[in-house]
Amino acid sequence: MKKIYLSEEANPHFVEYLVRLGYQCDTVHCSPNLARGIASHPDLFMCKLGCSPDSPIFYGNPSAPRAPYPLDIPYNAVCTGKYFIHSLGFTDSSLMALAQKMEMILIDVPQGYTKCNVVVVDENSLITADKGIYKACSVHPEIDCLLVNSGHVKLPGFSTGFLGGASGRVAENVLFHGSLQNHPDFTLIKSFIESKGLETIWFEEFPLTDIGSVIESNGLKECGI
Repeated sequence: MKKIYLSEEANPHFVEYLVRLGYQCDTVHCSPNLARGIASHPDLFMCKLGCSPDSPIFYGNPSAPRAPYPLDIPYNAVCTGKYFIHSLGFTDSSLMALAQKMEMILIDVPQGYTKCNVVVVDENSLITADKGIYKACSVHPEIDCLLVNSGHVKLPGFSTGFLGGASGRVAENVLFHGSLQNHPDFTLIKSFIESKGLETIWFEEFPLTDIGSVIESNGLKECGI
């Protein structure tokens, strides 16, 4: 059964769309250990080790992430299948061991909320508004990284959310949770994604909102701590 991990804060229009596509939506509920605005974000509790439906998902200890930062980021890495990107000094040791076992290329970045700040397009293509992530990834000539303006993403309780947390690679599409058209780099983002042979899907019914990523799984290759 193909499924999507989603925050309980996901908009009903978004959830209904995924259900119509045949996905089972598994809801992540708020943890009492985290700040309210991010307490149900899937990318704080699990890490997808690639960008295809068949990529395995690492499930962390649900009680491990806790406020304040950086105690809430041990699983918030970006994994394209080829690259493992995170503030490596804070990465959970079991997750790091798995990335090394899979022979991923490790990239250390200053931003601990790494997945929150990165839209994974494909194995070699990323979008971010974080200049530190962009700089670290640009050292690797195989990575095509698009730098966009920061902000323009809602996150209740915070001054801004992140574009990566408002997105997810689902099959051959990159989905955005809300109205991407209101982002100042809408045309750049859409063109970049489509240049990789993928479709860009967004929802005009509600504002672009960070929900801690949209994580697809086929349910067949999943691993835990």
